[in-house]
Amino acid sequence: MAPLLVLVAVLVLEAAVRADGQTGFLSIDCGLEADDSYPDDLTGITYIPDGRYTDAGENHKVTTVYRDAWWGPDTRTLYTVRSFPFTEGQRNCYSLPTDVKSKYLVRLEFLYGNYDGLDSSSLKFNLTLGVNHWDTVSLDNTDDNYGYNAYEAVFVAWASWVPICLVNIGQGTPFVSTVELRPIGILPYPVVMGNVSLSMYDRCNVGSSPDDDKLVRYPDDQYDRFWFTDANTEADPLTTNISTQSTIQPSTEFAVPSPVLQKAVVPSGNSTKLVFFSDQLDALLHDHFVILHFADFQNKKSREFTVSIDNGVQSSPYSTPYLKGLSVTGGWSSNSEGKYNFTIAATATSALPVILNAYEVYGRIIHDNATTFSQDFDAIMAIKYEYGIKKNWMGDPDLSNSELNGSISNSFTLFTALKYLNLSCNQLNGTIPDSLLKNNGSIDFSYESDGNMCKTHATPSLSRNTLAVSVVAPVLVLAILVLAYLIWRAKRKLNTSSTDLAMVPELMGAPGHITNHWDHLQKPENRRFTYQELEKFTENFKRLIGHGGFGHVYYGCLEDSTEVAVKMRSELSSHGLNEFLAEDHLALVYEYMSRGNLCDYLRGKTGMGEILNWKTRVRVALETAQGLDYLHKGCNLPIIHGDVKTNNILLGQNFKAKIADFGLSKTYHSDSQTHISAAAAGSMGYIDPEYYTTGRLTESSDVYSFGVVLLEITTGEPPIIPENGHIVQRVKQKIVSGNISSVADAHLGGDYNVSSMWKVVNIAMMCTTDIATQRQKMADVVVQLKESLDLVEVHGDRGDMENLASDTMHYVTDRLTDSSDVDSFGVVLLEVTIGEPPIIPGNSHIIQCVMQMVTGNINSVADERLGGSRCCDDIASQRPMIHAIEGKPRTRGSSWGLVFNVHVWSIGKMKKPLIAGFGK
Repeated sequence: MAPLLVLVAVLVLEAAVRADGQTGFLSIDCGLEADDSYPDDLTGITYIPDGRYTDAGENHKVTTVYRDAWWGPDTRTLYTVRSFPFTEGQRNCYSLPTDVKSKYLVRLEFLYGNYDGLDSSSLKFNLTLGVNHWDTVSLDNTDDNYGYNAYEAVFVAWASWVPICLVNIGQGTPFVSTVELRPIGILPYPVVMGNVSLSMYDRCNVGSSPDDDKLVRYPDDQYDRFWFTDANTEADPLTTNISTQSTIQPSTEFAVPSPVLQKAVVPSGNSTKLVFFSDQLDALLHDHFVILHFADFQNKKSREFTVSIDNGVQSSPYSTPYLKGLSVTGGWSSNSEGKYNFTIAATATSALPVILNAYEVYGRIIHDNATTFSQDFDAIMAIKYEYGIKKNWMGDPDLSNSELNGSISNSFTLFTALKYLNLSCNQLNGTIPDSLLKNNGSIDFSYESDGNMCKTHATPSLSRNTLAVSVVAPVLVLAILVLAYLIWRAKRKLNTSSTDLAMVPELMGAPGHITNHWDHLQKPENRRFTYQELEKFTENFKRLIGHGGFGHVYYGCLEDSTEVAVKMRSELSSHGLNEFLAEDHLALVYEYMSRGNLCDYLRGKTGMGEILNWKTRVRVALETAQGLDYLHKGCNLPIIHGDVKTNNILLGQNFKAKIADFGLSKTYHSDSQTHISAAAAGSMGYIDPEYYTTGRLTESSDVYSFGVVLLEITTGEPPIIPENGHIVQRVKQKIVSGNISSVADAHLGGDYNVSSMWKVVNIAMMCTTDIATQRQKMADVVVQLKESLDLVEVHGDRGDMENLASDTMHYVTDRLTDSSDVDSFGVVLLEVTIGEPPIIPGNSHIIQCVMQMVTGNINSVADERLGGSRCCDDIASQRPMIHAIEGKPRTRGSSWGLVFNVHVWSIGKMKKPLIAGFGK
């Protein structure tokens, strides 16, 4: 293995160094003479010949008349082409060096330029990314483009070499002018993963003028993306082009260059929206992804808008930051006509009209065809360079008649999925590696070298010598025996060979600071079980304790009496390998949680009539939050759970909680490194609203789901009740009244700490805000839940009816304002007026109590000069300013049981602080 890795590393490093001095940039001028290279005048990027990256094709030059007339992207890189005049259906590929699991942008440019003298009016041929269809190249030589087009894709490398191929489909000879490869880091285009790539359909610098012939690319764009001018916006009477010379800071996620963000379009006249749409059909766009880029440079007034893509639901409002980039992704959209459209509309509160600086539209490349294993592909390339082979090896290479000389390389032993190896008709000598001889039976291996037969190019299957036959015959008998054995094993439904079944610690409690919640199951997390052991521990899978989309779950007991649950993958599971780690992992073994899941306790489905008290609920929430915090920040690779819900919170003895089913999320995350696939499973009612517009799950998605769980713990209700809406909206409507009893689970019977419950509801509201960036981190949630639990442990479940003098709108808007202080002060005034605490025994709030006493006329109780009723108005804007509530000290009779003096000054008159106990 070591020689292969060294060879691949040397080749990749050499390619990178020769590229252009930009780390990882590879810039190939196709058709350029060998050993020639040059720096591009405008970008400084060095272009090199393509001989090292393809062995097929012919070099040509475009005609002089096209060079002189060409007005498009500059320019020398397009003077030469490599064409592939071969059989229809044949793939002709460039093998590009990459780092496995790194993200790249690849671009191919085409300028026909009548290089073949045929003066073809149009050409079509296919592009593939690996073995998967990328796009169909369509070139029109009759328009002003002179047969020019550029095609880009963004992908995650699956091997050390990635083939980019041109396929003849009978509508013109495939050719290419340039091939460019650019590493783009982890952040851009987060929807791109190992199994999903993007094919660029449009990238438009909408504020640019058609007269501006400067294509924005490197060095302005660090990833060397092409930002094309929009030929339509300047002529559109509904839009106006604007620009600035101020430098604009790009967003970190997409890094749109400042020259693009310095130009924009806004609606003309009194229009409040911008509408963009495609007017052509393209099968690629049946499934497409839109990215909109914004930057505000006019002034610092507010500019707020919503986005609707393909006539879908309007997004939450966005605000453009001043002189900073903002990118909005729309998630995957489908349109049976192959068109796209998007609308940007100003909100009622926006002081400025909407704006747009640039947009991108991509189609989806699905990697649904089998690809050569990465190690096998690396081995192929190593053999090719080791023997100096110059053949068009694209697909499964045939090594026969390849003029191989010398001994058989050890690189042949590195294949992991080799089925056929034909070394016949070469000049090889020496011994055959032992590992190849041992595999002669699992692979079809031909290696004879009879000179006369090779000259006639005889069929290899007819030229095998006696040794080959003597090897194949016993192997055939052995294969029959093995097949019979496998059929016998299949009848038992699971493989009982020496393949081990992995034990995965699927339950996550708290991180290290509460290690007492972890038992010894976490220590041997690499322990592996054979099928026979699992049969023994489960008494032949006797006790079924659960089932799901992945298969059945059985109770088991290890040799040391440790109780476990064994999850077996069902042969009928539709999720299959995508969600169950890998094909040979047929089972997961994890700790048995004897009390089931939290959902059953909240819904009363345990069959034991047991109700979780408030203290236990808060502790379960805290332990779950600690587990999620550990997944997000405590692991070497952060893990996004993706399916946080009460069903996945399991309870052990003494109701110790652990979060379950995160192991599968880790598999997805290892592939993408930043987020979960758009196809990742979630549960209705728990899914982050932004997931529907961005198409990705992030840490904040887990935070949102956990906020829903907190509301379930508080109310005992499911996330969605038909005809009653979502739990977040239901709770928001109830807490505005300030009456926590309207929110609390009736099964608690009023036996809970009011302050603790309010704190939990407040945390939940902050977790479930629609805008992901405004949500709390799990680490902050853990701290606040500890405080909520402390309130219960210090004051008891019932606790003191503490002064709840805080604006209930804070729980809805997640914002504290001047009117919040006014609301709290109004509660104080009502306390003074009627001599009662904010929460009246029976858990009614003082406002409701007073309104009930006076049948809605609060002024009959509240002193007019104190303005108590006005301060507590439900509409914040109707509450008076502090300086408007001025009056003389007032004394009431002893029948009230108190003497009260109030004087509130306006801020301008304040000489010394009159109110103590300021918070943050």
